[in-house]
Amino acid sequence: MGFGGIGIWQLLIVLAIILLIFGTKRLRNLGGDLGGAIKGFKSAMSDEEKKAEEARQIKENAEGDVIDATAEKKKDQV
Repeated sequence: MGFGGIGIWQLLIVLAIILLIFGTKRLRNLGGDLGGAIKGFKSAMSDEEKKAEEARQIKENAEGDVIDATAEKKKDQV
């Protein structure tokens, strides 16, 4: 028993039909294109995560500077 009631032999027959229709060269190109697209997507996602992390750190640093300035102002008033 395979996936959802489909056996291994049915999967092999479907794979053989796909190979006959498209050929190995076209399937190889399709696989390469799909791999490149996934790699590009992962790269874009990691770049976006880095930008978000940098923005968060800048915001935290700015908030810390405001707190420090407020504390210094209170010291000056005393």
